[in-house]
Amino acid sequence: MYDYLIVGAGFYGSICAHELTKQGQKVCVIDNRNHIGGNCHTENKDGINIHTYGPHVFHTSNEEVWEWINQFVKFNNFTLRPVANYKGEIYSLPFNMWTFNKLWNVVTPKEVQDIIDSQSVGIDTPSNLEEQAIKLVGSDIYEKLIKHYTAKQWRKDPKELPKEIITRLPVRLTYDNNYFNDKYQGIPIGGYTQIFEKLLDGIEVRLGVDYFKDELPEHNKVIYTGPIDKYFNYKYGELEYKTTRFEHFKFDTDNHQGCAVMNYTDSDTIHTRTIEHKHFEPDVKTDSTWVTWEYPTQYKAEETEPYYPVNDKENTEMYLKYRAEANKLENIHFGGRLAEYKYYDMHQVISSALNFIKKTP
Repeated sequence: MYDYLIVGAGFYGSICAHELTKQGQKVCVIDNRNHIGGNCHTENKDGINIHTYGPHVFHTSNEEVWEWINQFVKFNNFTLRPVANYKGEIYSLPFNMWTFNKLWNVVTPKEVQDIIDSQSVGIDTPSNLEEQAIKLVGSDIYEKLIKHYTAKQWRKDPKELPKEIITRLPVRLTYDNNYFNDKYQGIPIGGYTQIFEKLLDGIEVRLGVDYFKDELPEHNKVIYTGPIDKYFNYKYGELEYKTTRFEHFKFDTDNHQGCAVMNYTDSDTIHTRTIEHKHFEPDVKTDSTWVTWEYPTQYKAEETEPYYPVNDKENTEMYLKYRAEANKLENIHFGGRLAEYKYYDMHQVISSALNFIKKTP
């Protein structure tokens, strides 16, 4: 008999398993995939750590989280500086003075702000992503670097998306092209999977197990990190997610694109971005390289992987109905991105899991 059955071996589930085991609880972790680590899983091929489900750059300003994760791994000093490729034109991301100079041939922040203000006249209170983007960076940058990329990524017209999505994107009137603003940033030296191996060391882990279909070990309580709508058999409908198909390719060259992340912002290029993994760990020296193409696909529950919640009004209202159902249940806790239908960065889900454990008797 286990004290806890934990459904999901990603960050939330693995942290709960680790911390509860330290408290003397008997824990079993199951996952329907054939590996641990959830979407942060990395696999070493030819000496290169491949981010199986897209790039994961760790960043945080939370001292507690930074100290906690450094128990398990050392980080390099990688800084994310993606570039945008618009029909062969290369622009610096996030939007900064390098971007504005190339597009508008301006050199001062005032010149930039004047152009943005002139292009966003009439948008006082943005009501959707398109209006919010134009308010932030003007119509020129929206049309060239945001509109088509966003439409590909979310498979929706930007007018139909909530404005909150674009507010995560930094806009700087300086020449700082660091994507994140956090105090700490980097990539685990040797990849992410080792973190989960250490978190789950000595804990019963069963892979390829479906919580809803397979025989489960006896247990007293459940920590569920899967999709909340699936748990309730979609009684209120299917929550919407952005999902992606990943294709990994090996190239017999030591440098394919010159950067870790390249976004393709035109409408003609089918994929949204390409990831050259060796650039995440510059000390890795190999004669070949691995590159991942990301293709946005239509989400369908039970058929495709749910990655990013679409937190628009309709989906949020549906989620709150599921949340109300979950609150009625005893001996089960819903946590993590899928169970809470919430966009979590890695440091945020770590903090959430640690806070849950602190409150657990």
